[in-house]
Amino acid sequence: MSEAPEGDRCVRVVGEREVRELVSPAEALAAVRDAFVRLAAGTVSLPAILDFDFPDHDGDAHIKGAFLHGSPTWSLKASTGFHRNPALGLPVAGGLSLVFSAATGQLETLLFDNGYLSELRTGAAGALGAELLARPQIEELLFVGAGGQARFQLEALLGVRQPARVRVHSRTPASAEAFAAEAAERFGLHVERADDLASAVQRADLIVTSTTARAPIIRAEWLRPGVHVTALGSDLADKQELDVAALARADVVVADHPASANLHGEVHHAVAAGAIALADVVAIGDVAAGRAAGRTDADQITILDLVGIGVQDAAMANLVARAAAERGVGRTLAL
Repeated sequence: MSEAPEGDRCVRVVGEREVRELVSPAEALAAVRDAFVRLAAGTVSLPAILDFDFPDHDGDAHIKGAFLHGSPTWSLKASTGFHRNPALGLPVAGGLSLVFSAATGQLETLLFDNGYLSELRTGAAGALGAELLARPQIEELLFVGAGGQARFQLEALLGVRQPARVRVHSRTPASAEAFAAEAAERFGLHVERADDLASAVQRADLIVTSTTARAPIIRAEWLRPGVHVTALGSDLADKQELDVAALARADVVVADHPASANLHGEVHHAVAAGAIALADVVAIGDVAAGRAAGRTDADQITILDLVGIGVQDAAMANLVARAAAERGVGRTLAL
């Protein structure tokens, strides 16, 4: 790491390869859990999400940030998802995080993670939801959507649940096959392709949806007693993966942040349709802290709506920036 001249203000710059070495899925889960608990307790400053939609290019972008009270830093993150990028030889996801001093407001660390931390923290949130809301024994795990986030969800979920069988459904069979091949190589899992979505949903105990759908693809009548659904594709107001009747049928509806989910998520559609009341949506931080009940019966249907919020990004950025400073990772630029 290069040293800046004495007296100069400087910024630590950390690249994606270094970021990947500084944080593990287990550390991400612990950081995200703590962030949600603190948010539910009211000890976080969380501004509104800035969203950008680029329908002509099948892309979107989000700017999120937060300050966890008592932390030495606060952060902002910009993340992108452009789904035509692979045809251009580019990754779908991108992004970076800016980490500032909470004492001086000065920029301290720039994390060029290219969207990795967004993927990792979303996987951690899904694992937390499964740990809190899914039944302890999972016979069948179903992924609806076989993109990059499905891979992060699988890795994180294996840290909290050990499903007997794993299936994947994708509108692109080749993507499902690639997901299955990677799961076999990385985790020794046999993943079966599920072409009939209705039948696959009816068999599943745990369902993770990570698609770009803008109309419901999961119907209420397909959900079996005891199933848990984590829905994470609805991060813009017109995106939707679940029939609103599915939320109405659920015994417990949880969101990472109910107010944000009422603007962007599955909760938004269900509340607007009169299918559920926002007051009945539980914050995952309250469940994690034991202030609210999650699953209380094996036959309950539970749904977790994850829109992705800045407190997760701040927790991850704080964790990585601190680790980089402690280990002397990255390079220092004088300003």
